[in-house]
Amino acid sequence: MFVKFIEIHNFLLSENIITETQKRISNAFDVFDHESNKTVDVREIGTIIRSLGCFPSEADLHDIIAELEEEEPTGFVRYEKFLPTMTKILLERKFRPITEDLLLQAFEVLDQQKKGHLEPEELTKYLTQEGEPFTQEEMDEMLSAAVDPDKNVILYRDFVSMMTFDDTR
Repeated sequence: MFVKFIEIHNFLLSENIITETQKRISNAFDVFDHESNKTVDVREIGTIIRSLGCFPSEADLHDIIAELEEEEPTGFVRYEKFLPTMTKILLERKFRPITEDLLLQAFEVLDQQKKGHLEPEELTKYLTQEGEPFTQEEMDEMLSAAVDPDKNVILYRDFVSMMTFDDTR
C-alpha cells in the first residue's frame, strides 16, 4: 500500500514539473509570437531558449533550429514543434550555464600575471581567434559591458558576477 502511495505521489510530482515547465515555455514563446498565431521568427529561437536558462553553443542552436523547422523552411517556427523539443531540453537539463567558479577560472587562466584584470585587446584576441570565435559585433557588445570605464580594463571578477545566470529553479 505504502509503495503504491509513493508511486502515485512521484507520478503527480513529475506531471506537475512537466506542466510548470510547459507553462514557462509557453510564456517565453508568447513574448515573441507577435502575430498571436503560435509562430515565431526563427531568428528569435536562440533568444527564447536563452530566456529559459539554456545556453547552447551556436552549433547546438543550429541543430535545434534544424529540428524545429518545417521540411520547406518558412522562416517561422510553430509552437507545436517547439514545445516538445524545448520540454525535453529543459527536463534533461541540457545546455546549462557555466558556473560562476568555472568562468572565473577561465579568466584566471588568461590572466597569466595574476593582475585581477585583462586588457580589452587581450580578451578580444582570445575570443576572436580561439574556439567558437566571436564576431566583431559580439565583441563590441561584450566589451561595452565588460570594460571598466574608469580604468579601461576588464575587472573579470566583477564582470563574471554580473553575467552569470542565477538558476534558482
